[in-house]
Amino acid sequence: MIDVRRPKIELRKNITYAVHDGVALHGDLYLPAGAGAFPAIINVHGGYWRRGTRDTFKYWGPYIAERGYAGFTISYRLTKPGQKTYPEAVHDVRAAVQFLRGRACELRLDPARIALWGNSAGAHLAALVAFAGDSAQFAGAYPQDAHASLSTRVKLLIGVYGIYDLGAQWRHSQIGNPDDNLVECFLGASPMQDRKLYFDASPLSYATIAHNKTAVYLSWGTEDDVVDHRTQSQEFLLALKQAGFTVRTCIVHGAPHYWLGDPIEEPASYSGFLAPRLLRFMAEHL
Repeated sequence: MIDVRRPKIELRKNITYAVHDGVALHGDLYLPAGAGAFPAIINVHGGYWRRGTRDTFKYWGPYIAERGYAGFTISYRLTKPGQKTYPEAVHDVRAAVQFLRGRACELRLDPARIALWGNSAGAHLAALVAFAGDSAQFAGAYPQDAHASLSTRVKLLIGVYGIYDLGAQWRHSQIGNPDDNLVECFLGASPMQDRKLYFDASPLSYATIAHNKTAVYLSWGTEDDVVDHRTQSQEFLLALKQAGFTVRTCIVHGAPHYWLGDPIEEPASYSGFLAPRLLRFMAEHL
């Protein structure tokens, strides 16, 4: 009889990877079986910086671990009405990269093979840390972190229906909810109050030659009415190509927003369409 059982993996839930301003930040670690050292992917959930949970990656965590990639699915501080979380959420994601890099030997990970993967607002945070995490405006905010001196540079960025230009997303958000613009809530100011803030907080601003050693994989759906792929993913893609990045795309026809949490092996699953294409790119670049 053929043994069709999946490879065993190890799940470590609710690991505290940092404590920022009295808030404990947790992650779930999916580890492949074996001695390692394994490449690691940090998963950053979306939810417009106000909602969302680590459950977005509950199918992807085991899926990638069964295929030899560790997955660390993290939580970060979310906004509330009248309470911004920029740049605090950026600092939280930075700390997750530093945690995995600093604990790599203990966790059977390869500190030189780390990726950031985010969807929607999570893609915004992942991209910002991937490209600008070591910059003066984000580094050094929490020197008490155990691994605060380590770089947040990563080999690979994966962005799924992401937000990369906050000015453009602010304008798009005004169409549906002008009285509670979640971009403005996240940043704590409107573009009319501080345009430089929107520039500095946009991953698009860092799609430059200086950062093009990080490979990028972008995916989006053609029927997304929450994040406009034309002003976000496609403009980001153009900037990346102009700056000489290694970048590939997976365009999911008919897909709306918020599908990354769907079962991967479900018939006609959008995640199932993405999975084999993303795995090929990961094999080449991580």
